[in-house]
Amino acid sequence: MPYIIETFDKPEHQAVRQAHRPAHLEFLERNAQLLLACGAKLQDDGSDKGGGLYVVDLDSREAAQAFIESDPFYQAQLFAEVRITRWRKAYVAGQSYL
Repeated sequence: MPYIIETFDKPEHQAVRQAHRPAHLEFLERNAQLLLACGAKLQDDGSDKGGGLYVVDLDSREAAQAFIESDPFYQAQLFAEVRITRWRKAYVAGQSYL
């Protein structure tokens, strides 16, 4: 079942994000089979907004929590807040799942 994980960076933590970005990208690559979508949140001008969005295919909220806790960004204490929400997959990449 899909879950949305939304993260919000702590203020003034862009240096932490950049320092741990390579390890974070490796983490995403290792877990690509679980990712329906993911990416950083951006300002309208394309600059980093300080947070991200993951849509993951996992069996439970506990698995979603364990997933985000294993992200190097989480381990580096980048996030001020993490929200996990169960999600109904209706359309993905133009395909209906209804």
